[in-house]
Amino acid sequence: MSKEKKKNEWVEWGKAILIAILLAFLLRSFVFATSVVDGESMVPTLEDGETVLFNKFMYLFDEPERGDIVIIERPLKNYVKRIIALPGETVKVVNDTLYIDGKEYEQNFISENARSSTGIIGPIEVPKNQYFVMGDNRAISKDSRNGLGMIRAENIVGEAEVVIFPFSEWNVLE
Repeated sequence: MSKEKKKNEWVEWGKAILIAILLAFLLRSFVFATSVVDGESMVPTLEDGETVLFNKFMYLFDEPERGDIVIIERPLKNYVKRIIALPGETVKVVNDTLYIDGKEYEQNFISENARSSTGIIGPIEVPKNQYFVMGDNRAISKDSRNGLGMIRAENIVGEAEVVIFPFSEWNVLE
């Protein structure tokens, strides 16, 4: 093999590696992100230490929906929570029953024990461009009820799609 051909081969490999790095950077910056769950506020849906893949691209063209599990960006720490109420809706919890705009909302994703730990809420109207979020483990979750407050749309980084680690817990989230 000639020196010129060997040099061209190295240049081609260098281009391929550079393109791969650029593509990975673009995907990580604009499409996907990972986050490690810190704490037990989303148990049983997400466990402490699990790594979750988030879709950042989705909310560039669509609004978050009730039930979405989202990553919330804050200055000191990111949080993983579930969207419960949307902008303009009224949230109320009485006798362990969640009402949104006066209609009972069935929470199939939490246990009876978590439901009874929600407490009494509202009625609270969610301001425009903000969301009301709660963790699935209501007894210990810091959320819109007790410290995080309403979440601005621009602080929602993406929607949780898949638990990717540990591999034994691999799971598509709904």
